[in-house]
Amino acid sequence: MDFILGEPKRWHPLIGFGKLVDWLEIRLHYAKNTTAQFFLGTLAWVLLVIPLTIITYLLEDYLGWWFSILVGYLAIGAKSLKDHALQVADALQQSDLNLARQKVSYIVSRDTSELDEENISRSTIESVLENGSDAIFSALFWFLMAGAPGVLLYRLSNTLDAMWGYRNEKYEYFGKFSARIDDILNWIPARLTALTYTLVGNSHRAWACWQQQARHWYSPNAGVVMAAGAGALDVQLGGIARYHGKNKIRPTLGTKKAPNKNDINRAWLLVFKGMLLWAVITLLIGLLIK
Repeated sequence: MDFILGEPKRWHPLIGFGKLVDWLEIRLHYAKNTTAQFFLGTLAWVLLVIPLTIITYLLEDYLGWWFSILVGYLAIGAKSLKDHALQVADALQQSDLNLARQKVSYIVSRDTSELDEENISRSTIESVLENGSDAIFSALFWFLMAGAPGVLLYRLSNTLDAMWGYRNEKYEYFGKFSARIDDILNWIPARLTALTYTLVGNSHRAWACWQQQARHWYSPNAGVVMAAGAGALDVQLGGIARYHGKNKIRPTLGTKKAPNKNDINRAWLLVFKGMLLWAVITLLIGLLIK
């Protein structure tokens, strides 16, 4: 359904959820005391996630399998990720750096105005690998484990982490609970994603990079995904990136080979082959259970 229909052009539930998040943040993110900020951020997560998860559980029980599939379809963003990544690659193929910088700014949070071709390619590949975990494999994992309410709880939590999970003055304490919940929910799926990249890519390099480099990354889940993905593609990721006017020194991951515009499509194909692998495994499990 995702590959045929893509994301809904209008009225996507996650966009509506984002507006609800903004509305509630205005009303709860006011405290100066850090303990109060943490408490209010936790309360905000509970108010935003738990009622919708309960409603989804009740609707799934009442409406049946077709409702589960609908929620699962809305929670997975594979076609959107592919389209955004390949738009960057197409702009680079046309040697249009300004267009490529504009397109990559839609899928990364770093400053893109001065990126060259290599760093545009690197940024896009990193986004494909990390969003392959967050928006595809983790969503599939929770859909398989707990149906519609499970994937909804995961996707809403992941959205809150994306909006509030920053280690800065504004969100350090208010967004801490959302960030920790997302870390917990992603712990197993991230490692399954890393294993997936290892199996469908350059397995030897992926495994070596995963074991040797992942622990140096600042995120315990993104580290395993990015390290395994970089090794699977035989490229170098990480390094210096500019966020909000300041350079962030990040560990290097993968090999010594600089990424280029052709590696963007290779990154997407790595994710796509992983999806096919999951589909085959899921089908076999389903047949064995029957």
